[in-house]
Amino acid sequence: MERVEIEEKVREFLIDDLEIEEEKISDDARLKEDLGIDSLDFVDIVVIVEKKFGFRLKPEEMTGVRTYKDFCDFIEKKVG
Repeated sequence: MERVEIEEKVREFLIDDLEIEEEKISDDARLKEDLGIDSLDFVDIVVIVEKKFGFRLKPEEMTGVRTYKDFCDFIEKKVG
């Protein structure tokens, strides 16, 4: 899967499923502080990632993932 496709899918579910305003999403946007993603949202993200990208996401794997770019990098490593 290409990086562009990963970013499109992530952006799409952040906007559609988590109701994050599109203009808030940028490479350096912090997931918690800037996008307002909380622990309940992470539960949804686990389900969405499994459905859209085909791998099971464990919360402990997400340590160090702070920004939108970090999250896309993480997914790219898992699917690539």
